[in-house]
Amino acid sequence: MAEREWAPSDQVLQALARVLEERKAAEPGSSYVAGLYDKGLDAILKKVGEEATETVIAAKGGDPEQIIYETADLWFHTLVMLAACNLGPDDVLNELARRFGLSGLDEKAARKG
Repeated sequence: MAEREWAPSDQVLQALARVLEERKAAEPGSSYVAGLYDKGLDAILKKVGEEATETVIAAKGGDPEQIIYETADLWFHTLVMLAACNLGPDDVLNELARRFGLSGLDEKAARKG
C-alpha cells in the first residue's frame, strides 16, 4: 500500500477523528476500533497505557524508527480515547494553543488556583 501524502499535519488528525467517529456506529467485528469501543472505556485506557509504555521503551532504546512507530500507536489510541469521551483533536489543539507562549511554570501554577 502506497503512503498517503498529507499536508498540513492537522488534516491527518481531522481525517482520523472523522473515521473514529464513524467507527462508533460500526459493528464490533467490522473493525479494530469498533471492537475497542464495544469493549468499553477501560479497554481503551488499557491500550493507551500499553502504548505509552511501549513508547517509553522505544525512546530508551534510541531507534528513531521504533520511536516514531510507537508514538504513532500512542497517538492513535489516545485519539480513540478522546473520541470515546466525545472529545477530539481540536479540543487538545485548542488547549495547546491557549498555553502557547505561556511559561509552563506560570500555566501550572494557574491551574492550582
